[in-house]
Amino acid sequence: MQRVRTSLPYFKQYGWEAEIVIVDAKYCDMPADELLLKTIPVDIKIHIVKALKKRVTSKLGFGAIAFRSYWFYRKKVNELLKAKKFDLIYFSTTQFPICTLGAHWKKQFGVPYVIDMQDPWYSTHYDDKAQRPPKYKLVYTLHQYLEAIAMKSVDGLISVSDSYIDDLKNRYPQIKEVPSATITFGSFEPDIKAAMNSQAAFINLLQPGFKNIVYIGRGGIDMHNAITPLFKVFKQGLTQQPELYSKMKLYFIGTSYAPKGKGKPTILPLAKKLGIEKNVIEITDRINYFHSLNTLLAADALFIPGSDDPKYTPSKLYPYLLTKKPLLAIFNPQSSALTILNDYGVHGNSYIAVNIETAIRSFFLALLTDKLSVPRYNTEGTAKYTSQSTTQKQCELFNQVLIKAD
Repeated sequence: MQRVRTSLPYFKQYGWEAEIVIVDAKYCDMPADELLLKTIPVDIKIHIVKALKKRVTSKLGFGAIAFRSYWFYRKKVNELLKAKKFDLIYFSTTQFPICTLGAHWKKQFGVPYVIDMQDPWYSTHYDDKAQRPPKYKLVYTLHQYLEAIAMKSVDGLISVSDSYIDDLKNRYPQIKEVPSATITFGSFEPDIKAAMNSQAAFINLLQPGFKNIVYIGRGGIDMHNAITPLFKVFKQGLTQQPELYSKMKLYFIGTSYAPKGKGKPTILPLAKKLGIEKNVIEITDRINYFHSLNTLLAADALFIPGSDDPKYTPSKLYPYLLTKKPLLAIFNPQSSALTILNDYGVHGNSYIAVNIETAIRSFFLALLTDKLSVPRYNTEGTAKYTSQSTTQKQCELFNQVLIKAD
């Protein structure tokens, strides 16, 4: 959703007029955020569809909004395509089963479609892992089947990672020649101003009187390699300098995709093993986007842990950078996030680096002694990753698709 939202102000200047089809927010599990609507240009046409109620479909094992809204999307877009000529259908969502409708609309109406792969759809990452997501076998078999349907006729691919596109083209040889582009998410400066103007609307989740380091985003066992060195250094500090380190709190917020109140902690158990749980707060419930921004702005410093999957590229990176707060980031050495941080002029660490514990210790001590400075980014680096720049790249890909289609 964020990709399209932050691109909408710029599509028209690059020759494209967008209409959006979305699910009514009342059918979604995610916290509502009315402020997001205020960032959408007033001239954008928005078509809203219904969805089946989750309490009904969950009994059959299909609670995802993609499955619940599938037939409503099909019906509404059928109506739109019958009434008006559209040049392209663009899927930009992690609710991937909806993307299978592209093949249907292309066959029935001759409209090419592009899929934005923000995450892997079908993945074998957990095949040899002891810790697997719930319903792993069923879900991943279904994803394998649905991905093949969507990719069979796809006309263009966008991805946040080169490896996502490479994997797809290797898996489906018939799409090797379709236009594709690796385009990161973009930073959208107006969001920071909107967040600052709305601070009074949100509850402050951070405890006053402490040095608060904040991470907001999903948790999971796959992030333990990045989080473990952070916790170990904190444990050492708490043991050796308890009066100093006891003044620091580490927050992990919105770590579960489960409905409110039903999420299982995945970070706090690691903290308990090291005996630092009094200074580590995990809030599994998700908070909305602007609440997240305000929480980041209220923090003394920020932390981003990467996944042990080298293909993982966190979309949350740009809001973190926009806050201009001191940032500690620990990623897999092959993650594309490190390239982005380097372009910005931020020096992240890979979790196999020899000096990683030294770097974390220095970060902690600078924070606790008020010596952390405000980051200064490279102007040329930041320009590459603005939403306007990434929108231009999307439109260039769209143009390639139309040329090839003709």
